[in-house]
Amino acid sequence: MARLRISAVSYLNTLTFVHGMEHEADKLHADISLQIPSLCADSIIERRADVALMPVAALLRDPSLDIITPYCIGASGPVRTVVIMSPCPIEHVETIMLDSHSRTSAALTKLLCREYWHIAPAFAELTDYSSVLSPSPATAYLLIGDKVFDYEGALPYCYDMAAAWRDHTSLPFVFAVWAARPGVEKRDIEALEKAFGYGLRHKEEALSSSRYASMGRTAIDYLTHNIDFNLDIDKRQALEMFLRKISPVSQSASH
Repeated sequence: MARLRISAVSYLNTLTFVHGMEHEADKLHADISLQIPSLCADSIIERRADVALMPVAALLRDPSLDIITPYCIGASGPVRTVVIMSPCPIEHVETIMLDSHSRTSAALTKLLCREYWHIAPAFAELTDYSSVLSPSPATAYLLIGDKVFDYEGALPYCYDMAAAWRDHTSLPFVFAVWAARPGVEKRDIEALEKAFGYGLRHKEEALSSSRYASMGRTAIDYLTHNIDFNLDIDKRQALEMFLRKISPVSQSASH
């Protein structure tokens, strides 16, 4: 039997999913690769993976992909690890440097600038993260993932993107979903659901055996209070709204 090829995100927010898959390795028969979000999307779209933790903006690139499992990477309030850091208030920002690791967060940033903050900054790709420590006066920085912990408090203004979306729409936000290529068997999906459920029930166990163990309660609080893993009705509604707003057809119609 061919092994399932799974691409997952290499951040703390995915720790419980990975732990569950490792615990159920004998039943999953899978090869797991850990990558930044944008490469997870590329892997499944370019057929190097059968299943991926898919940044939701990338769903528009391949309509044949199916969302599987009732789990996601989402947030019902502040997410903490997707933020805009700025030396000045957001209304005075002229340029936003967008973290190159995420297309979904970049799309969310552009949407919120247009619809929520009503600003029209220039956008550029951020690859040198150390530049956050010596910013230009009107330049802000979109940061995602584990690196945010290292830069917290570095600049006087910080805007949590999930909290801003919530304030704008009254809905939670979904950053990534589990997606599969056509042909992935039902038993494999069921095995994944079981693995993810195990991981979510054993967060402290997952943490203690990981490279994040030294974070202690900070990591547990983040996984418990910032990340919401359930792809419930409200999140599905939020996902549909977000994809509709960022679709090329929708954006061309609004201009």
